[in-house]
Amino acid sequence: MRVLGEDLARRLAEPATTLANAWRLRRPDGRIDGFTDHDENLVFAGTTFRAATGWTAGEAESALGLAAGTQGVEGALSSDALDEAEIAAGLFDGARVEIFRVDWRMPAAAALVEVCDLGEVTRGRGGFTAELRSLAARLDRIHGRTYRRRCDAALGDRRCGVDLHAWTRRGTLVRREGEATIVAGLPDLDRALFERGRIALGENGEPADIRDLAPAAEDGCWRVTPVRQPAGATSDATVRLVAGCDRSFRTCRDRFANGVNFRGFPHLPGTDIALGVAKRDAAHDGTPVVA
Repeated sequence: MRVLGEDLARRLAEPATTLANAWRLRRPDGRIDGFTDHDENLVFAGTTFRAATGWTAGEAESALGLAAGTQGVEGALSSDALDEAEIAAGLFDGARVEIFRVDWRMPAAAALVEVCDLGEVTRGRGGFTAELRSLAARLDRIHGRTYRRRCDAALGDRRCGVDLHAWTRRGTLVRREGEATIVAGLPDLDRALFERGRIALGENGEPADIRDLAPAAEDGCWRVTPVRQPAGATSDATVRLVAGCDRSFRTCRDRFANGVNFRGFPHLPGTDIALGVAKRDAAHDGTPVVA
């Protein structure tokens, strides 16, 4: 072991032209993928790190103490690297990334530099940019529940319990106009019900939040502008609109008849109670509370 350590130290002291970066990505479902920016595959730590995937190291930022550092990685979107459909389906959410520094002449002595969480993934034409967050970023996460008046569940999820089939309308994609989608076949759509909702293309398409909903120029058509464009579909494709919820107790009770499953605290005292004071005349005119 001492000889191996001395040999590794000597090699690492040589010019960096023999060093390469490698990333091992562990998805929550147990799948493991390895990538490297070297021009040939590297095998170490029980993983094959594939080359020619476009993975390259991006900008890195670190800080002393418990401040969370970040760095980036870029690569290609393909079946051999990261598949765009799998990213959209959330299969990489919460993935862990191990970053190695390796001398390609002696890959067995690779050094584990850092362990990160896969953060925001930005997709472009044929490629992606991913944010790698240090483990210190986990300290900023909210654990448990937040006490607030509005519901913290998503409409239709397990905690909410609302059956979305009864709150889904289907139309037909006419065309796209910039960021907007023109949808036909919804002449009597309740705008107030769906303007906070979601839109999806196809029966299995990933929903996107609706940013704006307004009648289109054509009769019976609606102009739907999502927060982000739903994944591809062509004209005449089925469009699903799912009702929205403002997460208030009144909406949960009156619209969805689901008050028993409301996940907020509608009777939580607000700032008006906290700032209230006891006075004989109950007048709050700015005079001193205690004379």
